[in-house]
Amino acid sequence: MNISIAERLNQLPPYLFAEIDALKTEAIKKGIDIIDLGVGDPDLPTPGHIQEKMKQALKDSANHRYPSYQGMKSFREAVARYYKTRFHVSLDPESEVLSLIGSKEGIAHIPLAFLNPGDICLVPNPGYPVYQAGTTLAGGRIYNMPLLLKNQFLPDLDTISDPEVLEKAKLLFINYPNNPTAATADLKFFQKVVDFAQKYNIIVCHDAAYSEMTYDGYQAPSLLQVEGAKQIGIEFHSLSKTYNMTGWRIGFAVGNPQIIAGLGKVKTNIDSGIFQAIQIAGIEALTADQECVRQMKNIYQERRDLLCQGLQSLGLKITKPLATFYLWIQVPEGFTSEVFTRRLLQEAGIICTPGTGFGEYGKGFIRMALTIPKERISEVVERMKKVL
Repeated sequence: MNISIAERLNQLPPYLFAEIDALKTEAIKKGIDIIDLGVGDPDLPTPGHIQEKMKQALKDSANHRYPSYQGMKSFREAVARYYKTRFHVSLDPESEVLSLIGSKEGIAHIPLAFLNPGDICLVPNPGYPVYQAGTTLAGGRIYNMPLLLKNQFLPDLDTISDPEVLEKAKLLFINYPNNPTAATADLKFFQKVVDFAQKYNIIVCHDAAYSEMTYDGYQAPSLLQVEGAKQIGIEFHSLSKTYNMTGWRIGFAVGNPQIIAGLGKVKTNIDSGIFQAIQIAGIEALTADQECVRQMKNIYQERRDLLCQGLQSLGLKITKPLATFYLWIQVPEGFTSEVFTRRLLQEAGIICTPGTGFGEYGKGFIRMALTIPKERISEVVERMKKVL
């Protein structure tokens, strides 16, 4: 039998982190002691009070039945209370909150809800690969918005002037605090995005997965704090990074009721809701004292300071980030992102991510994740001395 995959899959680049996993496996087989700064997966445990709530919920047989697609009412109410406390944004739990099996699921599905074949999605480059993948699988066309150092890694919306692009654009993705660049955005920038979207009738999708991973007293704003944002916007959030719950797969989307309803219709036809026991644990995470988040931020800030200082002592160019657990580092002169990444792996046993894995405008950079203990961070610096 001659089996061929759909053309839409041929249009997708190899998934970045699958390639990194393959390189990692190959190095381990060779007996190399790997220090993995590639995939941003927290090494810290899920806080104990969240685990305990999950254990209790598992004992209730009612939680083992099919969950609702929209999410438990109590979970959606907890999200609304969280947004009111954290961002001073009011949300209707019935129409403006939707539970997600991790924010990635919602981000991947929203193009199916709002893009017709040939429609354009404005995508940050470099950016989270799922923005591009979701658009491609929906039959949409991608218009790259370069994130450049000279613009503090914010897209310059004024450069989008092609009438066809502006007419065909139906979705716009932004992500602040940003992965991979660790850049931040203020309310002035969000207001500019909202004004742009209203002018050209574009839905704004803000990926806010790293909003709570902030340092030096900085607090990341929400897109929904801007006047008019609910008319055109939706915001994706995740419990993965904030509460070290990546494997639990729980997140949510909030914002415009019509956009929420469109995404919800895709969900009801493609997947199921979140396991109820996990939603109950999620309620505990969102509503309990947030001291665990403060402790987490202190740990990552200490790691950030240690690695930044070490890399700068080696002559590498890096700006200390105010948010995320990533460092966006310029590669030394004479290297490309790919060559420097491979050299670090082969000669130092260090896995990082080439900037070009996030798009062509990531060239000249690598990304390192702060998801290892500080003792191993010191070892990273010592190993890199030999390479540089």
